[in-house]
Amino acid sequence: MKIGFIGLGQMGKHMAVNMLKSGAELIVNDVRDDCFIEFEKRGARATKYLKEVAEAEIIFMSLPESKIVLDVLFGENGLARNLRKGQIIVDLSTITYNTTLEIARSLEKQEVDFLDAPVSGMEARAKDGTLTVMCGGKKEVFEKVKPYLEYIGNKILYMGDIGRGQLTKLINQLLFDINVAALAEILPMAVKMGLDPEKVGEVVNSGTGRSYASEFFIPRILTNNFSEGYSLKNAYKDLVSAAEICANLCIPLPVLHAATTTYQMALLKGYGSQDKGAMIRVFEELLSVKYRSQNE
Repeated sequence: MKIGFIGLGQMGKHMAVNMLKSGAELIVNDVRDDCFIEFEKRGARATKYLKEVAEAEIIFMSLPESKIVLDVLFGENGLARNLRKGQIIVDLSTITYNTTLEIARSLEKQEVDFLDAPVSGMEARAKDGTLTVMCGGKKEVFEKVKPYLEYIGNKILYMGDIGRGQLTKLINQLLFDINVAALAEILPMAVKMGLDPEKVGEVVNSGTGRSYASEFFIPRILTNNFSEGYSLKNAYKDLVSAAEICANLCIPLPVLHAATTTYQMALLKGYGSQDKGAMIRVFEELLSVKYRSQNE
């Protein structure tokens, strides 16, 4: 079996390495070639040309956003130009629900199968092969792809028709996004009231206020580290996707709307390239405090 992998970024490079364990012939692709040597040493073939990746029977993509996914597939030199009947495209990216449906319709005209399979878990889990993968598409396509997905994740879930993978990922992300926005708002309040930031962090992460967001971000905020998580500008696409869906279906989400405002404030302040924890800076500036360890 020949498989292709497009997108060797923070998550993709680890997933592609783990797929090598399947024993399949692997072709990898990225716009940057700085990690090609590593893959070639491992026995993979590396190329900057999408036409060469189109030789594979199953092609995985791990890309930053909807626009890039569309360009890789349907752009001037896009993958779709060289696809053939019976191939399978698997999108591991996190993109909008509407874009996923659009891709599926376009590929169906070429008799190419499509599976949306976004992943949950940060870089460490991508490296360990312990991601959660949520899949949408035809059940028989899922069954063909599942053996390869098991090299990148330890929880592989079939969610139903096309788009259900992205919708499931969106639900998870929105809850996480709300949690981080809450931390950004409440932790500076603690400092403003004279409480010790480190001790407050200990209480939160051992008490009922604990969440994955608090466990990940509080230690990093305390040490002024805003570079290890997913960037704000990329995370914001989840909120845009939710707003589109909820507007169309008339679903009120007041708490999410408030969290979205916090994201927007942080983006307008210029923190888009930093991780979600950087949202705390908005409220630190408003209250003239800093939630940091005394050593910082």
